[in-house]
Amino acid sequence: MKLRNYLKDNRLKRNLTQEALAGMVGVTRQTIIAIEKEKFVPSVKLALELSLALDTPIGKIFRLEDGQGEKS
Repeated sequence: MKLRNYLKDNRLKRNLTQEALAGMVGVTRQTIIAIEKEKFVPSVKLALELSLALDTPIGKIFRLEDGQGEKS
């Protein structure tokens, strides 16, 4: 199983730029880019802050999925 994220999808639904979201949670734009590209796994604290900033349940942003992309 792999941790997948849908941060970009959720951010775009809210019409937020990477920079705006970064400012809302106190990180750099580069951190948001790295999370969206799945090159960085955020801490639990940051994941929760992103969830609050996007007003979206954390399970709709971060999911454990098998190799075929199916939710587990």
